[in-house]
Amino acid sequence: MKIKNLKKQYDGKTVVDSVSFEIPKGKVTSMIGPNGAGKSTVMGIISRLIEHDAGTVEFEGKQLKEWKSKELSKRLSILTQSNNVQMKLTVKELVTFGRFPYSGGRTTPEDEEIIEKAIDYMELKEVEDRFIDELSGGQRQRAYIAMVIAQDTEYILLDEPTNNLDIYHATNMMKIARCLCDELGKTVVMVLHEINYAAFYSDYICAFLNGKIAKFGTVEEVITKETLSEVYKVDFEIMEIKGKPLSICY
Repeated sequence: MKIKNLKKQYDGKTVVDSVSFEIPKGKVTSMIGPNGAGKSTVMGIISRLIEHDAGTVEFEGKQLKEWKSKELSKRLSILTQSNNVQMKLTVKELVTFGRFPYSGGRTTPEDEEIIEKAIDYMELKEVEDRFIDELSGGQRQRAYIAMVIAQDTEYILLDEPTNNLDIYHATNMMKIARCLCDELGKTVVMVLHEINYAAFYSDYICAFLNGKIAKFGTVEEVITKETLSEVYKVDFEIMEIKGKPLSICY
């Protein structure tokens, strides 16, 4: 996926300004930056949930706007910040929605097999018949991820996947994102506020500031004292744990 010169304005204010970068295939890329930096807007644009004012998004050699929704949903999936399902659904029924682009609501034996594999992969078999609103926050998050896995897209977009999760469930969420890449061969793109999660679980980082890209590169290239201090306007020190940079602000 190639993003070129993206621009977006709201009420005359530019929130995304000439943003260009390429998402590496088969890797985990995280977008970081302070509130209002433009990262969630860019995520919305590349998932086709938000219209952009200028620039292009090229996906698999074709402009994103030229894709038919049904075909795009077989290649790209997104888990947004707000996933409150209003209907009374069981875990299995929710995961089954992931097969809609293929089955149109009439699942085949192949669909059922994929659904079961997704449920098993997220260790939800024991609760597959329970209603979503009866689950813990961590279980609900795993159920939504299982739905995304059942959708079986190469690209998975996660907008603040650790939002409203405690540290235990947030860490597990990040481990799952890493496994989606390493074990299932997915290309994962995330918006994160937690810098150290981004540093520890990502391959590439895109740091935003004032609607522009302040720095794009590998974790080691971006998670530096200089870059983080510039982006967040506070002083940072960088340590290493298990070969990964760990940031501490003061």
